[in-house]
Amino acid sequence: MDPAEGAQGAIRVEVAFSPRPGEVQRLMLTLSAGATVADAVAQAVVRGGWVPPEDVRTAVWSRPRAAGEALRDLDRLELLRPLRVDPKEARRQRYRSHRAGKP
Repeated sequence: MDPAEGAQGAIRVEVAFSPRPGEVQRLMLTLSAGATVADAVAQAVVRGGWVPPEDVRTAVWSRPRAAGEALRDLDRLELLRPLRVDPKEARRQRYRSHRAGKP
């Protein structure tokens, strides 16, 4: 057992979810050692009342992780909602609208 884990083999994981732009909800979970990303997502849905989209992606400390990967103590699990607009295209549109306003 890792020394950072609790005496009973429990780990603490922070789960962050942004249901809409500008809003971030966080939840601290205590899970058993060896818990996976899928376990944490299921607990977050139950305890936080969150309803993530069907095609939600997950990341640990901003690095993509699969549902079956194990979590470690003090990990930050992020539930990522799908992008509505490609960031490159959004940047192009902002540039075009900015240039259109100049004489």
